[in-house]
Amino acid sequence: MADKELARVRGRFVEKVSKALIKQLLDDLLEDRLLNDGETDSVLEDNTGKADMARCLIDMVRRKGDKASRKMIEHLENRDPTLYSELGLTCKPAPVPAPQNQQAWSNSLVTTTDSFWNEKRKSKDVYTVSDVSLRSRVALLITNRNFANASLTRKGAEKDEENMEKLLRSLGYEVVKHNDLTAQRMNEVLRNFTEHPKLRDTDSVFVVIMSHGKREFVLGVNHSEEKPDEFPVDNIYKHLGPQECPALMNKPKIIIIQACRGERGGSVMVSDSASAKVVSDDVSQQLPANAGGNIVDDAIRHVHKEKDFISLLSSTPDTVSYRREDLGSFLIQYIAEVFNTCSHEDDIDELFRKVMQRFEEFPDDTKRQMPTKDRCTLTKRFYLFPGH
Repeated sequence: MADKELARVRGRFVEKVSKALIKQLLDDLLEDRLLNDGETDSVLEDNTGKADMARCLIDMVRRKGDKASRKMIEHLENRDPTLYSELGLTCKPAPVPAPQNQQAWSNSLVTTTDSFWNEKRKSKDVYTVSDVSLRSRVALLITNRNFANASLTRKGAEKDEENMEKLLRSLGYEVVKHNDLTAQRMNEVLRNFTEHPKLRDTDSVFVVIMSHGKREFVLGVNHSEEKPDEFPVDNIYKHLGPQECPALMNKPKIIIIQACRGERGGSVMVSDSASAKVVSDDVSQQLPANAGGNIVDDAIRHVHKEKDFISLLSSTPDTVSYRREDLGSFLIQYIAEVFNTCSHEDDIDELFRKVMQRFEEFPDDTKRQMPTKDRCTLTKRFYLFPGH
């Protein structure tokens, strides 16, 4: 393992490495997204001497495991072949191949190649994405964790928020965040979002809502059986449609909702227990679905009331969705993994299909959950083009 290789040469590395080489290695690892800005600054600013900087760097990378350690060894060979040989790092540890037919998931975003970017931008079957629109991307992220009824507290929701915000920002989206909203405030926040100045130039938007839920509702933080606090999911489509938000006409609108849609499990099982690490976003209530129209009249022309949407809901109708209190919901975990690994070459519809596929082998043998794509009205393929 590469981390053990670094441990073996730690003392000689600290003794022989130069301060200039430390800075070069930090730049390389930052570019690889194996270290972040705070970590690189910490190595240089929290240590006064060259030896302390070297110890901090090699220990920080070792703790990140084999992948990060292997990359540091590769950069060391490229930057200073002499030191590389002196340390006895004569061969780079080979990466462990993924089992056949099993996808290896990335923790960091794989970027689109220039050739793919240029090819897809020419296609009439692909939604338009430009340099200007990439810089104008914006997303709405609503996370309800703390409820008036403390028993409804969604432990692990903070991890979902962290993971989703990190993913959206890495894809180039400005993230407008709100926490712990009532249904009325969710409606107000969504309407305010439709007036965001970036919507005119953006190529797309994400709207991500994470809370408790029912079949056609997301629950506000004041919800109780006696006094429901319910935000209709249908309002998302109404507010982002052409009548209320003409700036988003003919642009992809990606909706992700992490919330239960009922009280039943996806198989024969008990959906929750007091001591389980896996919990659900169900409050054991259901309401019938609403129906809606599909076109709107216009004095000058006719436009579709609901077009260019694609939604991923965390479970099928009337069933619960699960999250781990330490890692967050399975849906958001899988979205991050799939988007990091595949968004450089897959369109949004295919990305959602791969997320759904992840649930075919659920980590808890006693539980089942299957997300569902809903109200998909995309007329073209939409690529995120990470890194451009």
